[in-house]
Amino acid sequence: MFTNDKRQEERTGKYGTPRQQHLQQLVTQFQNPTISEQSKEKIVANLANFAYDPYNFAFLRDLNILELFLDCLTDDEPNERIIEFSVGGICNAIADPQNAKFVFDCGGIEPLIGCLMSPVRNTVKYAIVGLYYMWVNGGSEVRKSLKEKDDLVELIRKYSEVNEFANLAKALLANIMPGALWEMEGKKGGKWDW
Repeated sequence: MFTNDKRQEERTGKYGTPRQQHLQQLVTQFQNPTISEQSKEKIVANLANFAYDPYNFAFLRDLNILELFLDCLTDDEPNERIIEFSVGGICNAIADPQNAKFVFDCGGIEPLIGCLMSPVRNTVKYAIVGLYYMWVNGGSEVRKSLKEKDDLVELIRKYSEVNEFANLAKALLANIMPGALWEMEGKKGGKWDW
């Protein structure tokens, strides 16, 4: 359920921790060098859960949580669960145009494209949906950038032929290269299942 100031005040109570402070505490815990990988996974999953609610969108930017998610995607020692939760958090947050622009400005397109190569199915799904949201919400600069990435178009074409990813990939492909779906279906001689 989405939050507003009144609902947040009711849920927090008189002695509770305000949302921004709670999120800052999670970020601080994550950055602690002595924290275990399992704890980091839980923290990133928790942060990703906060990323779906528009009430938190400004906090995600102000507290650099979106950048934390992006850093997790490009970590030198990748943890697939942290990557999965991070790309899920990005996917949740970039339903907001400001967050989509923020992620783009932070160089987030390449890490999202990199997630398409993940062995984790959810990571791939989140990446496809994230790229779709980037297309829809990121503005003309983002759309131009995505159109220029031939490797992306080819990957999305491949995913459009895999049942588990087909509808998501076709929705993205229909935006990036509208004629590509007709061309693909013409070669197969069938109709696509929207």
